[in-house]
Parts: sequence; C-alpha cells; structure tokens
Amino acid sequence: MSAAAPRPTARPALPATFRPTRTRVVLLAVGLVMFLVITAIAMILESLSPGERTSFVFVALLFFGVLALLSRPRIVADERGVTVVNITRTRRLAWAEIVRVNLRAGDPWVFLDLSDGTSLPALGIQPGIAREHAIRDARALRALAEFHGSGVDESTRNG
Repeated sequence: MSAAAPRPTARPALPATFRPTRTRVVLLAVGLVMFLVITAIAMILESLSPGERTSFVFVALLFFGVLALLSRPRIVADERGVTVVNITRTRRLAWAEIVRVNLRAGDPWVFLDLSDGTSLPALGIQPGIAREHAIRDARALRALAEFHGSGVDESTRNG
C-alpha cells in the first residue's frame, strides 16, 4: 500500500471570512429565545413592580449581550493580511507575521504561530460542531498564509 499524497488546498478568493457559522447561529438563536421568554415572563407576572420588570428585561438583555459577544469571533483575510476578531480583542496581522496555521487534534480552535515567537488563538475557526468544515477552513487559511507570506513579489507571481 502506498500512502496517499496530501491533496492540495485551493486558495479562496480574497477577501475571505472564516467564522463558526453554526455556533454563531445557535448562540444568537438561544440568546433571542431567552430574551423573549424572560421578557414575556416579566410582563405576565402580575405581582412584579415596574422596577422588578425592568430588572428582568435588563438581565435578559445582558444574557443576550453575552451570547452575542461569544458569537463575535471571525478571521478576515484580505490582500494585506489577516484580521483576527476574538471575543473581546481584535488584532490585525500582516501576512509576513504569520509563520504557521495550526489546528491539531483536540485543539479548541486554530492557533497562529507568529514571527515574534508568540502564538495567537484565532477563535474564528473552531472544530466544535462542524469539524470537517473547520479543517477545510484551517487548510484554506494555511494555503493563503503560505502563498502571501512567502516573500515573493506580487508582480512576479503567475496565477
């Protein structure tokens, strides 16, 4: 038996956005349903004062806000580099800063090894719900990083 050669990964067209879409949909849907349910309960309960109703709605809004924040991660790649949007932080990287794109078995998300010797978690690609989709996205981002970060002058490239 011969080992199968690794299949080449096509580079996506730029700009490209990578995000855990299913996770995002679930988080926003749960947040919206919980907001509506808690608000409805606050309005239905006759024994609540206006201040208590307001606190119910405020807590529901806070809960939705936290879930919306958790649905924020994405990675946006364009001709100049990559923007990594995590839960509360956004970082812009030039292609040359990305040494390697890693998604090892058991990793909760992609890690970017950077030229300064550090590693940056990129929560925009998560294998949680859709593992195969995350692997495809990680390979595509790796292909983009290898192509754009190679140091080859753009004007001398063919296709």
